[in-house]
Amino acid sequence: TPDSGHKYYLQLTAEDYQSGADAGSCLATVLYPKQAAAPVVTIKCTPTQDQKQIQEEDTRLYQALRHQTKPIAASNIPDSYGNIDPALQPVWALAVAGSSYIMWEKSRENLGYFMAQVKSAKQWLRKDDFIEFDYTVLLHEIPTQEMISCHMRLTWLPGRPLKVKYFCASENQRLDEGSGVGSGSAAGILQDRAVNI
Repeated sequence: TPDSGHKYYLQLTAEDYQSGADAGSCLATVLYPKQAAAPVVTIKCTPTQDQKQIQEEDTRLYQALRHQTKPIAASNIPDSYGNIDPALQPVWALAVAGSSYIMWEKSRENLGYFMAQVKSAKQWLRKDDFIEFDYTVLLHEIPTQEMISCHMRLTWLPGRPLKVKYFCASENQRLDEGSGVGSGSAAGILQDRAVNI
């Protein structure tokens, strides 16, 4: 599209992140604006997984995280051998969901990201029913091969969108230009977004 940028039409299949099972098929349009802005995505998916089963899995994940008597604190997930302690799988799963939003927003037509590692995770015990974590994650930038460090604060309650506040920086950059000041941010520099998981 000459005035607005490049538009792509995609047909894709989705898979369950943990099991690798077929999760459905999707049709999407992706517009990469000419200006340095997040892609505009319109997507429609037909899930193959039972929605009740997905809700049950969300509830199991939530229960594993919610009923901690002592806040979870962890680092280097996965470890240097690629292993994830089974007790930290829920912490990893939540980090994957939150970082996927950051990767989506930061991606450009010729620039993409993969989450490489959770450098640190800290759970905040709350008086309400929400789960809250602070994460530092490393995103692998493609094709530059640079590792980008991002701080995320996540809050989540099953049946509601995951809320993500974040900022990203690399060794060669000051705070990411896309991060700006978000409302409701404790630090005043976290970007506030809601993501459905």
